[in-house]
Amino acid sequence: MGFFSEFKAFAMKGNVVDLAVAVIIGAAFGKIVSSFIEDVITPLVLKPALDAAHLSKIEDLTAFGGVKYGLFLSAVINFIIVAFVLFLIIKALNSLKKKEEPAPNQPAAPTQEELLTQIRDILKNKQ
Repeated sequence: MGFFSEFKAFAMKGNVVDLAVAVIIGAAFGKIVSSFIEDVITPLVLKPALDAAHLSKIEDLTAFGGVKYGLFLSAVINFIIVAFVLFLIIKALNSLKKKEEPAPNQPAAPTQEELLTQIRDILKNKQ
């Protein structure tokens, strides 16, 4: 098997393709969360604090001679939101998966008549 055909077989496996799709969706989701923080949360929630500090974005927060801790704070907020949403998605998928799983096939318990018949047969065989 040649190098390229082996690579093609590896790349076309379901897990690799699923991972590639997940990375692309994750990158797009990260952009959505960043926009949500910069365009919705910052103006609504943090606007008074940023106005008091004469700033327009949370990323512009600095301290100690130019250390931009606003970038770190923005990244932490992004992470918390992404982690929370992924938790909700995984929780929903797990609950759907539990509903789809059929109950394990357990043999039905014998009825009272079947038990009495078995006892009768055992007693007949002893005599």
